[in-house]
Amino acid sequence: MSVKFVGLSLLVLMAISCKKEAKKEEPQVWNTKKLAEENATHNQLLDIEKEQGWELLFDGKTLNGWHVYNAGAPTVWEVKNGELHRSLENDSEHNEDLVTDKAYENYELVLEWKISNRGNSGIFINVQEKHNVATAYQTGPEFQILDPNHMDHDIAVKKSGCLYGFSPQKNEAVTKSGQWNQTRIKQVDGKVEFYLNGVLTAVEDFTTSEWKEKISQTHFKNYPEFGQATEGKITLQDWYFEVWFRDIKIREL
Repeated sequence: MSVKFVGLSLLVLMAISCKKEAKKEEPQVWNTKKLAEENATHNQLLDIEKEQGWELLFDGKTLNGWHVYNAGAPTVWEVKNGELHRSLENDSEHNEDLVTDKAYENYELVLEWKISNRGNSGIFINVQEKHNVATAYQTGPEFQILDPNHMDHDIAVKKSGCLYGFSPQKNEAVTKSGQWNQTRIKQVDGKVEFYLNGVLTAVEDFTTSEWKEKISQTHFKNYPEFGQATEGKITLQDWYFEVWFRDIKIREL
């Protein structure tokens, strides 16, 4: 074997080895959004959230802390895959709005929700449970939840994030069918702010004469208890459609 051939062979082997080493040293490109989604945790509080006074209203496993308006145990609500779900497998003769056991006055509430195609739901605040009042919506103003394909979606005061029936979105907040959305509700001394996916969508002061005048201009004038309180229970609406909730957190202010 000639010296020339041996030298050539060594050069080839060295080139192959260097190529492999170079391949090993190539930096790995991370898809951070995908990685975040794969490692997302729900229905848990971060240490910083605990320090800030946040509490879980839904533990991801049970319906502890919730009951049906003026009733008791729910039949149409279930906990599945860490989500609070209004199921279609069961039905009820009346609306089973899901109400917190505790009432709140000054607070900040955050949660995530997803609605079925053409679905309709909502979040009521300042709800008063009274046996002479049939449903939660007769007492509590509503943060509207509505699928973009719903027939009412083009009605300005019925879009998601609205103070239902009273005002259109203060700023446009877009939702898409089948996707999770975030709601934030802040209330201090009767002054409320609604946020949808980080966008301020409604502002109202429930202590003013202007608010009472607004009520008188809507069908809510037929419900004497509606919108009168600045303290009450938080309620998730049952309106016959599938809806999912998770990461329900609150802190009192």
